[in-house]
Amino acid sequence: MPNTDPSRENDADRDPSAEVNPPSGGLSGARRAAVAALVESIQPVADELGERFDSHGQELAVVGGPVRDALLGRASNDVDLTTDAVPQRVLELIDGWADSVWTVGIEFGTVGLRKRGLQLEITTYRSESYSPKSRKPEVAYGTNIHDDLLRRDFTVNAMAVHLPSGEFVDPFGGLADLDAGVLRTPGRPEDSFSDDPLRIMRAVRFAAQLGFSLAPEVAEAARNMADRLTIVSAERVRDELTKLMLSPDPRRGIELMVDLGIADHVLPEIPRMRLEIDEHHRHKDVYEHSLTVLDQAMDLERERGHEPDLVLRLAALLHDIGKPRTRAFEGGNRVTFHHHEVVGASMSRKRLSALRFPKDVVTQVSTLVALHLRFHGYGRGEWTDSAVRRYARDAGDQLERLHILTRADCTTRNRRKAAALARSYDDIERRISELADQEELDRIRPDLDGNEIQEILGVKPGPLVGKAYRYLLELRLENGPMEKEKVVAELRSWAVDHLEQDGRQDA
Repeated sequence: MPNTDPSRENDADRDPSAEVNPPSGGLSGARRAAVAALVESIQPVADELGERFDSHGQELAVVGGPVRDALLGRASNDVDLTTDAVPQRVLELIDGWADSVWTVGIEFGTVGLRKRGLQLEITTYRSESYSPKSRKPEVAYGTNIHDDLLRRDFTVNAMAVHLPSGEFVDPFGGLADLDAGVLRTPGRPEDSFSDDPLRIMRAVRFAAQLGFSLAPEVAEAARNMADRLTIVSAERVRDELTKLMLSPDPRRGIELMVDLGIADHVLPEIPRMRLEIDEHHRHKDVYEHSLTVLDQAMDLERERGHEPDLVLRLAALLHDIGKPRTRAFEGGNRVTFHHHEVVGASMSRKRLSALRFPKDVVTQVSTLVALHLRFHGYGRGEWTDSAVRRYARDAGDQLERLHILTRADCTTRNRRKAAALARSYDDIERRISELADQEELDRIRPDLDGNEIQEILGVKPGPLVGKAYRYLLELRLENGPMEKEKVVAELRSWAVDHLEQDGRQDA
């Protein structure tokens, strides 16, 4: 953890009034320029809107993440504004000036607007808190920026820039914590996490996203209050987990979640993977292995030119969650995890559905978990073309992700074994590519469609047509493209027995 000044540990007890409006000289030249660039990025809207509020006796400031990111030299796509004007007053002030206005968040004090292509959100100074059993925050409006910043999650997000003056506001030492790389709350962390338990997840997410450490008191409060996450909606938890997984260092966030007991309430399957290594060293720690696979999948993701991929990263983290449930000890000091990929696919589907991930994400992740062991039957390349076709067909549009996941799943320290696995996978990718060029593997279909099957067999639509279609698909996978005359002959030969069976069943 970065060194911090012990004298700052009781920031909440200090009178911050002297720091509410520090002189511009409190920022270095580079950071003054960063703040100026932030304001400039929303010009002329910043001056126009700031002057509009100021002339009517209302305050307006850029706040939170955009200020933090500007000071860190990071790009930010959001522009969040805060004001002492209540939402109805905000609507009055922007009436006739904004190009468009929306009020979908007005219940929580937020008004959205668009001006000259720039999208902004203005939120009234506020405080919000959860009652012990509520999933929805209670919102109360404030009258000064100090109290608004006090209710923010972390000091690094409790900095603001007044408009139109460009005056920097930092009452709780966010700039110092930014330099120290530490996440600290403006007030007591217990109060902050009680007001909004989701901040516990936000703490580990920011640690992964920014590479920061948690102040000791913040980590302790998160550990003691982790069970409060159960009152937060699954959708809000999912959104934080998504941001964590797409961060530069999701491993850091997952480790914090496990160490602080947060994962017990969000992804309980992850800490359960910490299987102890027994005295015979019969297996490696599944938890550490899974984190390594996640790291390696991200490396391959970058090497192959892909953007951060939520589905791939979730699959890498969850690919072995079925192992604790399927672990068994056999003779000869052997441990087995038979069918853990099948069990794991079911478990991942259930957990991601409970977290309200979109259905396509749930399906894609569970498919990858189910298929992640399939390659290990490849051996020394003795798979037939039929087996390669089936591998590609079963992966479908997840084939590239499966390539990456399977390669990342090799964490052996035996260089010879690792090199052999890599060569084998190079070979199967080559064969898939060659067959794909010849046969369009991603669109494999039987050589006859449903209408042709009906016409050839002289039958109407029904179960028999479906059975025939599946038979021809298996034939296609086994033999590759076939001449139509041969396919028709195969279909008629197959139909002799099946038409008789259907006739007997109808009788």
